[in-house]
Amino acid sequence: MTTGKGVVVLCTAPRDVAREIAGKLVGERLAACVNILDIRSIYWWEGEVQDDEESLLIIKTSRDMVGELERRILEIHPYEVPEIVVLEPLHIYEKYLAWVLESVSRG
Repeated sequence: MTTGKGVVVLCTAPRDVAREIAGKLVGERLAACVNILDIRSIYWWEGEVQDDEESLLIIKTSRDMVGELERRILEIHPYEVPEIVVLEPLHIYEKYLAWVLESVSRG
């Protein structure tokens, strides 16, 4: 089983800016790939239940890049409290992991 250093980061965003955020993260080599899914989110915020159409960004990156990725999301994200959830996969196909790590390598 290959665990490596790859992680998946979940981040919701307004649909009208999700593509821009994804493009910046990949363009700046903070992420190898970002999938964007249109979703409906129902959540508690400021004392009320909210019901919004959003996009879910599924961000593939390295564990080493998480701190910098989080800082950048906080800079460019329009939400006061953006969702940033890091998941460590049990297994990543080794050739895919190699591609992810190479894609976010800056050296």
